[in-house]
Amino acid sequence: TNNPFVIGQIDNMVCINNAIEVDLFGQVASEASAGRHISGTGGQLDFIFGSYKSKGGRGYIALTSTVKGKDGELQSRIIPGLLPGTIVTVPRSLAFYIVTEYGKINLKGLSTWERAEGIINLAHPQFRDDLVKEAQQFKIWRRSNKIQP
Repeated sequence: TNNPFVIGQIDNMVCINNAIEVDLFGQVASEASAGRHISGTGGQLDFIFGSYKSKGGRGYIALTSTVKGKDGELQSRIIPGLLPGTIVTVPRSLAFYIVTEYGKINLKGLSTWERAEGIINLAHPQFRDDLVKEAQQFKIWRRSNKIQP
């Protein structure tokens, strides 16, 4: 069942879902990007919410940090903010674990700057400096917050 209240009653529930992109706030887009519809919701939010409420539960959003665009150029799937027309599948308040080939972060209970810093560290190294600049412009990160790259 996709009932999050039933899922939440299952101890140690683990769910693994994919995403198109994740922004520095922890918002997850798994359906559309910039108005381009790609996939349906399925039970993603139900399972993320259910695992969030499950005793010992873990909800994972897994994605590669980059994708090649139509022009062959590498594009980051970790982005500063979701573009207009992008559907938020999982809101930042329910985003739990985000995973790329560069590691994982548990966003539960983190401040906005801690989320941004952790998510930037999941991005491809080629894009990290630009993401830091964007986070500074959004006023969600500043040099004094930096722990270690």
